Amino acid sequence: MLDLRQLRYFVAVAETEHVGRAAEQLHISQSPLSRQIAQLEKHLGLILFERSQQRIRLTSDGRVFLTEARALLRHADRLENLGRRLGRGEEGGLCVGYVPDAMHTGVLPSALRALRAERPAIHVALYGQSSVEQLEGLRQRSLDMAFVHEPPDEGDPDLTATRLVDDPLMLVLPEHHALADRAEPSPDELDGQPWIAVGDSQDPVWRDAFIASCVASGFTPDIRLQAAEPLTALGLVASGLGVALIQRSMLRGRTDGVVVCELPWFVTSVQLWAAWHRIDLRPVVAEFRQTVLGEEDDGQALA
Repeated sequence: MLDLRQLRYFVAVAETEHVGRAAEQLHISQSPLSRQIAQLEKHLGLILFERSQQRIRLTSDGRVFLTEARALLRHADRLENLGRRLGRGEEGGLCVGYVPDAMHTGVLPSALRALRAERPAIHVALYGQSSVEQLEGLRQRSLDMAFVHEPPDEGDPDLTATRLVDDPLMLVLPEHHALADRAEPSPDELDGQPWIAVGDSQDPVWRDAFIASCVASGFTPDIRLQAAEPLTALGLVASGLGVALIQRSMLRGRTDGVVVCELPWFVTSVQLWAAWHRIDLRPVVAEFRQTVLGEEDDGQALA
């Protein structure tokens, strides 16, 4: 059986790529730390690190193992926290994952306010994660509910989801742009313009999907910059560095230095989904889901 202490040691060494710094972080000496890592590798029958005089680096197998080790430790921490709260007679807690859109659309804050009004003693831990990380967290039970851009597959045996928001994308231009006085710029006018794409640099699929949706609408974006999130892109547009497509909910009261245009011929939107495990382990999870979705499920859940 895996030793959680050894897993924590492994994660510390993997993240620092240095036994000495990891030992300082863990408040132990280097020798027992190295010995624990060696014992873990022997137990697994797996080489986790490439070692040299200059540094220590994860092997390819070690990188895969690190992802799973982090998830297991998060779940262990959550389980310990839940046990302590139940031991004190409290109602337990919720672990909720989210993408930024869940916050700025108001969906998650509204649900949390309603939950707090009904159950003021409940502790809620929030984790900003990618959609992929959240869905994996649901499978491993380190998350109770997830707010994601992409739902699980329709035939997923473990997870299900309901679409909460369709947030249409709006064209945002610098206020002195040549097209700023056009109510609805045409695809031809946007073709070849310098663009600021909004998306995760770790997810190349998003960039491909963005370009494909633009081409399908009749123009090809000349991507000059890529912003990790919409507010950064909005600031870059205001500085005159390009144009961008930003979801409507992000533009409330944030239009200084830019002009916002609707594009009726561009029907792409950013979706927000609530996802959860098909088996509710605790009543509080089901109650929070109902708070998010309304008094009753509206039939949009994926089969």
